[in-house]
Amino acid sequence: MSDALVAISQLSKSFFHDQHVMAIEKINSMIPAGNIAGLVGPDGAGKTTLLRLIAGLLLPTEGSISVAGYDTIKQAEYVHFLTGYMPQKFGLYEDLTVIQNLNLYADLSGVVREERKKVFEKLFHFTNLEPFKNRLAGRLSGGMKQKLGLACVLIKKPELLLLDEPSVGVDPISRKELWDMIQDLSKEGISIIWSTANLEEAERCDTVLLLNAGKLLYEGKPADLTQKMKDRVFVITQVKEQRRRLLVQVLKQKNVLDGVIQGQDIRIVVRETAKEPIDMSLIHQQENSFQLQATKPRFEDAFMDILGGGPGGESALANIMPVASKEVEDLIVAEGLTKKFGFFTAASNITFSVHRGEIFGLLGPNGAGKSTTFKMLCGLMYPTEGKAYVKGVSLQIAPGKARSHIGYMAQKFSLYGQLTVQQNLNFFAGIYNLDGTHKAEAIQQMIEIFDLDQYLHHAADSLPLGYKQRLSLACATMHHPEILFLDEPTSGVDPITRREFWVHINGLVEKGVTIMITTHFMDEAEYCDRIVLVYRSKIIMTGTPDELKNDAKSESNTNPTLEDAFIKLIEEYDAKNPL
Repeated sequence: MSDALVAISQLSKSFFHDQHVMAIEKINSMIPAGNIAGLVGPDGAGKTTLLRLIAGLLLPTEGSISVAGYDTIKQAEYVHFLTGYMPQKFGLYEDLTVIQNLNLYADLSGVVREERKKVFEKLFHFTNLEPFKNRLAGRLSGGMKQKLGLACVLIKKPELLLLDEPSVGVDPISRKELWDMIQDLSKEGISIIWSTANLEEAERCDTVLLLNAGKLLYEGKPADLTQKMKDRVFVITQVKEQRRRLLVQVLKQKNVLDGVIQGQDIRIVVRETAKEPIDMSLIHQQENSFQLQATKPRFEDAFMDILGGGPGGESALANIMPVASKEVEDLIVAEGLTKKFGFFTAASNITFSVHRGEIFGLLGPNGAGKSTTFKMLCGLMYPTEGKAYVKGVSLQIAPGKARSHIGYMAQKFSLYGQLTVQQNLNFFAGIYNLDGTHKAEAIQQMIEIFDLDQYLHHAADSLPLGYKQRLSLACATMHHPEILFLDEPTSGVDPITRREFWVHINGLVEKGVTIMITTHFMDEAEYCDRIVLVYRSKIIMTGTPDELKNDAKSESNTNPTLEDAFIKLIEEYDAKNPL
């Protein structure tokens, strides 16, 4: 192919001394110039390894790669000159300001005087970061950090831009802005390879490379793969209640490959060999009969199909959990919670209650005040004003007693990275006052449920992201808490791992566990019973996922997604309340 910018031939890469464990195995690909190519696959598929090989930062075990005709081994300096690479953890200096970071990268790139001035003007216009140029990078929101990281990479315009999951941890609005920026760069002639676990992003790419276990399973237009799912995707409507139980029943059917909750509906994908979608007679019928309707497939359906389907609907974690007490109906109560840092108000008059056995979603853009509210309700931060209660116990008066009912999984991996998996499990079991036989049994259950046995003697920091999250959830639930706080628990993990988490979450709720969750994945927010939308430190909307979507309907969009609703509600609030 004459217009191929990246040519990959018989590429393999193994690490350590075991040459039989291949991170990349016998990949052949021709990535065209001028395209946005999506690199997708589950955790551990080899996406980051492939990007580093293309950038000339790793040496292949076998095979070769060329970028614009230059070999990444023999002519690495030319490849480095042509490419810009933004890794998952970009090397911003958080104790430097935005402008200081840009100046540092301009120095490293040899961009000086008038050229630097012109480049900075363009980048500030492009990223809208000029109002924040004197702010410390560490105090930027997640979306602004990603914009600054991208600006640093673009100081010297590359021919090929390599982005390793740039939208991890950013909200739908920031994600949309990043995507708009990438499309503008593509129009300027920059070719882009975008690694992502977000399959809605992959669907927007010109071409996708789907990896699994180091092997290339598909290369081509996302729409071509999606089209293969025609007549295999359905929605069960009029469910109204017991959505979680119905999902478990549906996923037990042999014809069903995958299923997710979508507001009051359930979306299912059936196997290619299925003669009928599902046997409705096998499903417990409620007072109002369910309706089964065909619906348009999406790329995520094809992704799940090519990888063999989801994890099923049974939760081994929920099976060992006792039925939660019913003595208090509202297990989490926030009354006028306010938190001020000097003259800055991070959360203002936050008031709501969370019912027993409910999934309650706390949504909002980066920097809206979600994590601050979360920490006040967990007893990790003392409010400036207002009160917080957990199971009727005041977090201000008896924080220790209140926290004994809580399991907490932090937004960022917060276990002890230098300790092994076994040591982390032992440590957290001790914190929760588990001892003797009870402690040993609880740890062994977590090892088996989350398949941690193979990693017991590995340092927690060295784990693949999906296993880090499994370990975090194991440590948060081993003491069988009645209330679980999950702060972006699936950020950065692939759809299969996310489904595994939601199998556990749904199962726990069926046992009466109350769950409060933040997420930037709007398809996950569909699982919530109720949602509060936080923006500019205030609650601006409360309702079920379907109520938020109905509120966002318009003549131009009669069937909005929850992401559409999120963006529309924020934009409407800005229009009514200009800064």
